[in-house]
Amino acid sequence: MRILVIEDDRLVADLMRQVLIDDGYDVDIAPVAEDGRRLALSTAYDAIVLDLELPDRNGLAVLQDLRREGSTTPIVVATAHDTTADVVRALDAGADDYLQKPFPNEVLAARVRAAIRRGGARSMERVSAGDLTLNRVSHEVHCHSKPVNLTARQYSLLEFLAMRAGETVTRPMLLENVWHLQFDPGSNVVDVHVAQLRKRLRESGSVVDIRTVRGEGYSLDLG
Repeated sequence: MRILVIEDDRLVADLMRQVLIDDGYDVDIAPVAEDGRRLALSTAYDAIVLDLELPDRNGLAVLQDLRREGSTTPIVVATAHDTTADVVRALDAGADDYLQKPFPNEVLAARVRAAIRRGGARSMERVSAGDLTLNRVSHEVHCHSKPVNLTARQYSLLEFLAMRAGETVTRPMLLENVWHLQFDPGSNVVDVHVAQLRKRLRESGSVVDIRTVRGEGYSLDLG
């Protein structure tokens, strides 16, 4: 499991990193808001720990941006802000939990574990792939909050690739899981649908692309 810590204080960030590593997580650190936002939208994290006092932008604005972009990753706000109004604003903006600094190391680890547990069912409903968000219940796709109109087959193809982003997916895998065929019909049906989906993604303005892996299949490039 991977955690993103958005924290500008290097000593605090390193301490949180070590606490979370000791609890079994891989940890990335973003010292500024823009780096944190970019990583949060382009990488599949199991949880995010977010400071509100960042040098380039208020952490609350980052939180609001992530939720507006469709991110459902559990977010634990960890900050020195301690007023009731601060807590309410963060929770209303989409935070899953709120920790006031300083806090015991064990509490940070426990709160992150709890946020991941609570977010597990919710995260299954949505898949983030670069700047795309897929709703696995409604089969809707959004790019920067704007809908991307896909056919049912195009959606199924995109979801299968998104769940394996960065991996090479072979044509037989696509035929079996998207078309539900146990054999190759001897046509270029996969290539045609991939080309159509690639075109729709470009028209939507997404940076996500479907890369052809010569002699093997395709891989979803998150941009």
